[in-house]
Amino acid sequence: MSASTTSTSGRPIGALLRRAEAADADAIGDIWIAAFGATYAFPAAHTEEQIREWIGHHLLNETETWVAEEDGADIIGFLSLTDDMLDQLYVRPGSTGHGIGGRLVTLAKTRRPRGLDLYTFAVNVGARRFYERHGFVAIAFGDGSGNEERQPDVRYRWTPEP
Repeated sequence: MSASTTSTSGRPIGALLRRAEAADADAIGDIWIAAFGATYAFPAAHTEEQIREWIGHHLLNETETWVAEEDGADIIGFLSLTDDMLDQLYVRPGSTGHGIGGRLVTLAKTRRPRGLDLYTFAVNVGARRFYERHGFVAIAFGDGSGNEERQPDVRYRWTPEP
């Protein structure tokens, strides 16, 4: 699934999307940690070491994970899917706004054509707008008691049109 296309802003998208491999764990960890830190004023619930261990032992082994490579070199984003959830979607800070996230969401919809749910933190207004632009609808609002960061969250659902 590769192609160099053009985003809605007219900027080129030169990323290759491919299944993640064990060797990608460090790059995925770097993106997760950098994106979380750049987005939220509150800390992650786990240390960087725990996050990296979780990526290497759980995420890459128990989810369907894809990466976006910039011109076949650096990994700039990733997506993880479970049976019915878009579990993780992160793009490296500085690489957002170029259509990578949109391509990853399109891939998720292709891989889960019956529909998908996802969670995002309520304070992440940018992510909420992004998912809503991509057809996800807010279906539940949580008070933070259901996540490790104890932050209010929003559950979204995408259902394909008949």
